Amino acid sequence: MSTATSSSPRTAQPLPDLGDTRIAFAHMSDGDLWRAQQLFRIIGNPLITKAGSWATKAAIALRLPIKAAIKATIFKQFVGGETIEECMATAARLGKSGVGTILDHSVEGQEDEDTLDHTVEEILRTIAVAKARKEVPFSVFKPTGISRFALLEKKSLASANASVGAKEGTLTADEQAEWTRVEARMLRLCQAAYDAGEPVLVDAEESWIQPAIDELVERMMERFNREKAIVYNTVQHYRHDRLEFLRASLAKAEKGNYHLGVKLVRGAYMEKERARAAEKGYPDPIQPDKSGSDRDYDEALRFCAEHVDRIAVCVGTHNEASTLLMAQLMAERGVPKNDPRVYFAQLLGMSDNISYNMAAAGYNVAKYVPYGPVREVLPYLIRRANENTSARGQTGRELGLILAEMRRRKRPLT
Repeated sequence: MSTATSSSPRTAQPLPDLGDTRIAFAHMSDGDLWRAQQLFRIIGNPLITKAGSWATKAAIALRLPIKAAIKATIFKQFVGGETIEECMATAARLGKSGVGTILDHSVEGQEDEDTLDHTVEEILRTIAVAKARKEVPFSVFKPTGISRFALLEKKSLASANASVGAKEGTLTADEQAEWTRVEARMLRLCQAAYDAGEPVLVDAEESWIQPAIDELVERMMERFNREKAIVYNTVQHYRHDRLEFLRASLAKAEKGNYHLGVKLVRGAYMEKERARAAEKGYPDPIQPDKSGSDRDYDEALRFCAEHVDRIAVCVGTHNEASTLLMAQLMAERGVPKNDPRVYFAQLLGMSDNISYNMAAAGYNVAKYVPYGPVREVLPYLIRRANENTSARGQTGRELGLILAEMRRRKRPLT
């Protein structure tokens, strides 16, 4: 493994042009572009998005025949298919442009033991696909896919109290047995990833259940990341404490002589986090403003680039400036564009200008490709629509790029 970490000046090289819409949308037909711009116009309107989300939930609850309409619109934009097999067509299309696929089983909010065990089996299938298909560089799962939310919450509270000698939140005997099953699920998944030699990303969750997740993932990294990063934790920089957490995580990895795997994101639960902190009267865990998230995220990129001998990083961002910063940092330190320790990732259906232009320039890039039955993926789709609506500038940027490409295609050839 290369350990190029020198900060000495390197020969300057041009950074990718993330505004090149020809490359960004080469995979889309004129019809695809028209459909996408219509969709982003709709979800750019908060009133329409809110009403549409409510109506869709109601229609699903009433079992009205709207599956075809959903699948032809928002599902087609943001989801790879209902099954892994359906996603393979998407993976093949992405692969033609040098973009990898991260199969994301996006079924949420199901907490009975049989369903949790079934989720493990499904994630094991994605690991097997990653081993067999070079265009699938990672597997991924949400901890709430293998554990009840309430159990993660209580375990997090118990861990926090134990660190200060308090007993509040201690698990009951039944809960401890349940937690042992969660640990076994996590171990089974990480062992499978290690045996396959394919990295697995563990998604982040809400701050009040994250301590239990961090503790468990760190144990998995210590066990399986001896030769290289196989298990990756996720660090959400909309929290003001995560930059320090990243530094502490590296210190643990150095002390334990293992590699740190991290996926860096800005985060997805800001409004919920603020509301809960206000309701329960504890300090707000969220950055005071977006500039705080941007500052810490970019500082985390610098930190990872400086320690690439020990850290493997998945740069999960839809932010052009942060993407180019990491490309610049890699060039300054002589890290090859295709170094397996550095990946860039975006969600399917979003920020194609980043994904396709970075891949065309030779960087490692992958798309999160969610999949699952329409009814069960609906919570993900509604959240994605709402996030696009509330994210300042996101929908407008997507729409502007699509319209620019539509105009470019209409220009006469010279």
